[in-house]
Amino acid sequence: MSVKRLDRDGAHRKQFENNKKRIFATQSVCGICGKPVDFSYKYPHPLSACIDHIIPVAKGGHPSDLDNLQLAHMTCNRQKSDKLFVNSAKQEPKITSNRVLPQTIDWLSYQASEK
Repeated sequence: MSVKRLDRDGAHRKQFENNKKRIFATQSVCGICGKPVDFSYKYPHPLSACIDHIIPVAKGGHPSDLDNLQLAHMTCNRQKSDKLFVNSAKQEPKITSNRVLPQTIDWLSYQASEK
């Protein structure tokens, strides 16, 4: 027995379609890979535009909330599937050990300044 998705067959279908039109009209970059979406490609082209649920419906994401929807390439959305990803721009900065910092000073040519 398959479970009906509310954004496809249920109560959220109309709101999902309205939000899909709004996203297609206002966004132009894939929310997953960050590259531009070309709206001239039509389904089933892998780079055609589609709507991605940021938090997948299968993981408890809202099926039609505008804050849970983003523009995506069809291939990016299929690769993401129902996985959750943290947006790196919103993450707290990581504390990095000094052992993995890049070597920014050439110590062989370093000369101490005299005071």
